Amino acid sequence: MDELLLLPVIQPEAAAPAKPRKPDWLRVKLPVGPAYANVRKLVDEHKLHTICESGNCPNMGECWGAGTATFMILGNVCTRSCSFCAVATGRPTEYDLDEPRRVAEAIKLMGVKHAVITSVNRDELKDRGASVWYETVVQTKQLSPGTTIETLIPDVKANWAALDTMIAGGQEVVSHNMETVGSLYRLVRPQAKYDRSLEQIRRTKDAGCRTKSGIMLGLGETKDEMYKAMDDLVANGLDILTLGQYLQPTKRHIEVAEFIHPDLFAHYKEEGLARGLKYVESGPLVRSSYHAERHVNVPI
Repeated sequence: MDELLLLPVIQPEAAAPAKPRKPDWLRVKLPVGPAYANVRKLVDEHKLHTICESGNCPNMGECWGAGTATFMILGNVCTRSCSFCAVATGRPTEYDLDEPRRVAEAIKLMGVKHAVITSVNRDELKDRGASVWYETVVQTKQLSPGTTIETLIPDVKANWAALDTMIAGGQEVVSHNMETVGSLYRLVRPQAKYDRSLEQIRRTKDAGCRTKSGIMLGLGETKDEMYKAMDDLVANGLDILTLGQYLQPTKRHIEVAEFIHPDLFAHYKEEGLARGLKYVESGPLVRSSYHAERHVNVPI
């Protein structure tokens, strides 16, 4: 009798977990209209960078349509390689000492009542670009004394003298984004430190500034981690917090772990206010500069 030949049983490979599908509440309209076209024209003519474009902001149509924009100074190449950010990473070559004048003139031409200014990280510069920061704010105030300003400043890597210069120009709001909870820093902001960013906010508050920060949701954070982050921010003097949904800019960037429902954004807003924050802007499409003009008058 022939021996029975037993063949190994080949198990089918486990299917990869399905990626979460983008929900309907994240749909946005394409930018259109004469006001948007005018801002587009001014940005191009003055050779300006905006985080609206470099960061693929979903609110660009709404904000530019209202004649506002967030300007990005010190070039459009960043020395950091954060896993969430669409801004190009590399060795910057641009360092234009005339940029403050051009930004100030563009803001005046646009006639904006509230301007937001941000920048790439310039870790290779001894002063982290602080002198350009200072002059941009000062010259904008000189040309448009009625314009209020928010500066969204980068991590200065504990160069506190640079921080002092960055926040001394007379801006009404100083923002520095935490971006995520402490446990995800190595993954999301590998060249930053959670405690160092908290200290930067604390020092900014101690200097007498109105403080603001932002956190992206949907990267894998838990509710308890979000509560801790809000408590840490309150303990370090934060006044205003923005919460929005992370959206993967390209396939090379970190994937979305979860699309957060608007109800949970509303819950986090209530929690943040209950824990001592003065103002919380929370929603799937919220970004750092979204409704920024409202944050100037928040009682602190």
